[in-house]
Amino acid sequence: MSLELINPNDLPVPEMYTQVVVATGSKLVFISGQQPEDIQGKLVGHGDFAAQARLAFGNLGRALSAAGARPDQVCKVTVYVVDYNRDEHVPIIEDAQISLFGDHKPANVIVGVAIMSPGYLIEVDAIAVI
Repeated sequence: MSLELINPNDLPVPEMYTQVVVATGSKLVFISGQQPEDIQGKLVGHGDFAAQARLAFGNLGRALSAAGARPDQVCKVTVYVVDYNRDEHVPIIEDAQISLFGDHKPANVIVGVAIMSPGYLIEVDAIAVI
């Protein structure tokens, strides 16, 4: 599997993601939205966006591992945030993302949503190629 990461010369170079990811491989892995839940499915970090972001990305890492995928094989991430505020949420999302991906920067998008399940502030899904 290989990922070619491209930031075209006529687009800005983002700090936390890559504008274009070209994936070549033999198996696609689609990870459902991972929420800030413990092993019993209970919400962790009620009202604490940073705690929920860390756990959601941690759960994403566990789901990738279960599929035999590594974080550096992820080509696309979607982050859903309740009542999204760029200044407030992006630094926290970046920290959580770095904790899973390190220097790897998959394509990504942050989507502001009005509401998820009560108390849930973030959900993260991904696509990997292995």
